[in-house]
Amino acid sequence: MSQYDDVWLVIPAYNEGQVIADVVEGARKTFPNIVVVDDGSADDSAKHIMSTGAHLVRHPVNLGQGAALQTGLAYALAQQGAKYFATFDADGQHQTADVEKMVALLRTGEADVVLGSRFIEQNGQVPWIKRVVLRTAATVSPTARKLKLTDSHNGLRVLNREAAGRLRITMNGMAHASEIVSFLAGADLRVAELPVDILYTDYSRAKGQSLINGVNIIFDISLRERGRR
Repeated sequence: MSQYDDVWLVIPAYNEGQVIADVVEGARKTFPNIVVVDDGSADDSAKHIMSTGAHLVRHPVNLGQGAALQTGLAYALAQQGAKYFATFDADGQHQTADVEKMVALLRTGEADVVLGSRFIEQNGQVPWIKRVVLRTAATVSPTARKLKLTDSHNGLRVLNREAAGRLRITMNGMAHASEIVSFLAGADLRVAELPVDILYTDYSRAKGQSLINGVNIIFDISLRERGRR
């Protein structure tokens, strides 16, 4: 028995064969329940995932990270005893110690959702251009401002069962992060932020969002918010 038997990590993966086994095996040292959604990978990601003992769900074609998260959350919600659900990146950026802190806050009953932030405490690891894009995204989004978020596009999130059950991610690409923030801003859920450490390796930097993608996300936020007026 583990003190985290009621926690499920949801990991979307696309062509992460180089690192996914190490990421999952490292996380399973703390969290025994992990579902990895292989989002139509063209490499050998699925083979490496199966070697870890994690639950594997496969999309036959690539649908995007938003769709993979929704699939993973639906799978985890169907598991007996599941109470807390963490979205966790496949490239090794996220730390299980941060998930432990976030789950601990949820267990107090003081929050329904805990979001990770790279900016509550100064983290010198965040590349300066990424820092500019992410801080701009949080600033231009009225929903992020309503929640007083410092980091609206951090992939590390932990939700209790009520919040996870109500969330419906319909935007399949990277703009799903904006959709999640919009959902939280309109829901009667208590949202908190905690500082987290992001490990930027050469691999994760190569796989991460480009500046153009970041600008596209900001543009998408502006269009979505304008459409609500």
